[in-house]
Order: sequence, then C-alpha cells, then structure tokens
Amino acid sequence: MSTAEGLFLLAVMMAGTVLPRLLPMGLLAKRAISRNLQIWLSFVPVAILSALLAPEIFMKNGSLFLAKENLFLVAFAPVLAVAYFTKSLFATLLTGMILVAAMRYFHIFA
Repeated sequence: MSTAEGLFLLAVMMAGTVLPRLLPMGLLAKRAISRNLQIWLSFVPVAILSALLAPEIFMKNGSLFLAKENLFLVAFAPVLAVAYFTKSLFATLLTGMILVAAMRYFHIFA
C-alpha cells in the first residue's frame, strides 16, 4: 500500500467514525426533542451495556453456563449490589475486578 492510499484510507476511516456522531448532533441541535423520545433514549446505554455483558456472564463457548465454576456469574450478585447501593461505576468495576481476581488467585469455585 502506498502512502497516498494509506492516507486516503485513514481519511475514510476518520470520516466513518466522526460523521455518525456529528450528524445527529448537527441535525438535532436546534430542535426540541419530545419527552417520550428523551426517556426512550435514556435506556439506550443500559441496553447496550447489558447486551455486551450478558454473554460474558452467562455463556461459555457459545452455550449457557450456569455452574458454580462460572466465576463471572458468582461475582455478578455482589457487583450488582455494589452498583445498586453506591451508584458508582468505579466502585462497581473495582469490586468485580477484585472478586474475579481473588477467586482466580485462591482457586475458589474453580
């Protein structure tokens, strides 16, 4: 690949990354959004996060894995409680990382 082709490819990738973010802001910046749409949009991050995390917690090798050897499933309940009571992303992530690391280090449930 030549330098010109590489720069063109970089420019196309930049446009493909930036445009989907800028276009909605540009089109909706001066328009009022209905309350129902605002409520619906508020659930989008939660839905995306759930879709990303659920397979990691409940599945292994493409099938449902609900055994006690599933460290992520065992850590899920305490992490969920920390998330609910603290409402802190940092505390939630730290709790999950510490629990899984400790269970792996001490060979708990594995």
